Amino acid sequence: MENSLLVTPLEKWDVYKKRPLMIAGPCSAETEKQVMETARQLAESGRVDVFRAGIWKPRTRPNSFEGVGSEGLAWLKQVKQEYGLPVAVEVATEKHVYEALKFGIDILWIGARTTVNPFAMQEIADALRGVDVMVFIKNPINPELDLWIGALERIHKAGIKRLGAIHRGFSSFEKTAYRNLPKWQIPIDLRQRIPDIPLICDPSHMGGSKSYILDLAQKSMDLNFDGLMIESHIEPETALSDKKQQVKPHELIEILDQIILRKPDTEDASFRNTLEELRNQIDIYDEQLFDILESRMLVADTIGLYKKEHNITILQSSRWKEIVSKAVSMGKKRGLGSEFVSKILEAIHQESISHQMKIMNEK
Repeated sequence: MENSLLVTPLEKWDVYKKRPLMIAGPCSAETEKQVMETARQLAESGRVDVFRAGIWKPRTRPNSFEGVGSEGLAWLKQVKQEYGLPVAVEVATEKHVYEALKFGIDILWIGARTTVNPFAMQEIADALRGVDVMVFIKNPINPELDLWIGALERIHKAGIKRLGAIHRGFSSFEKTAYRNLPKWQIPIDLRQRIPDIPLICDPSHMGGSKSYILDLAQKSMDLNFDGLMIESHIEPETALSDKKQQVKPHELIEILDQIILRKPDTEDASFRNTLEELRNQIDIYDEQLFDILESRMLVADTIGLYKKEHNITILQSSRWKEIVSKAVSMGKKRGLGSEFVSKILEAIHQESISHQMKIMNEK
């Protein structure tokens, strides 16, 4: 994808020139009364730019609430007319696209379960040809950057210029505090690959609980995301889907009031000079790190030769456990997290094994 072809909606639409762009509304449109009352409270707060609601809900189990369907689009059209808020819905099929456009929906977003399927993405892209609408694409369920970029490319090639990405975290078999692991490096890498892409964070789906929303929203703002999508319901405790992660409109405002917005840059010469000096120090330390890693690998090569001479296997499990345990302990004393230390060691260990494997197989 050529970055120069992307037109950011933050430049094209006046309503999106502020930061953060605030998209809010219930996980699912359940009744006309619920939709209209939620929209009224959010609109009167003056803090929400776009009203969202799920119309078609892709659920894991068939007996779960799967949305009210096209009937709910009429309610969103009414929200737009009465409160002047642009409205957004999730689409997962070609039919969804046609129905949403028929009711004048302003923003379409494509969910993680759909993003992961290139066939579904192509069908949606074909349905969008010749249409001028804003489209956001959530990251795929699994942490694969190229799959996310591929989905963006398909929609972009269909002629959609107002295109953005939503980071909602990634599924994991591991039991963690979050519903979906943030893995912040992946959206950071997306921004490196497509610098102009508007990037929104969905802390509701990421955390899976309203108690995590503020922390995740703050982290996304610190990483210079353009906006937030937060689920809000007038009565979360009675919601038909994802009740734990939804907040009441007044709770949403309380969260927004606590978020600290930092500037992406400054013209302060003193700050810039100090930052440059600190970055130069980082460059020096990085060079030293690579020197140490080179020395470590030379020792690993020597060990590989010694093992080969004595016909000993490369992997020594007991020795590896000892190294990890010792390193985690040393890292803790230096303020380094155990997960961080373990990941670094694992990468170093894999490189050491590759070096020794090459030595073992040399004739």
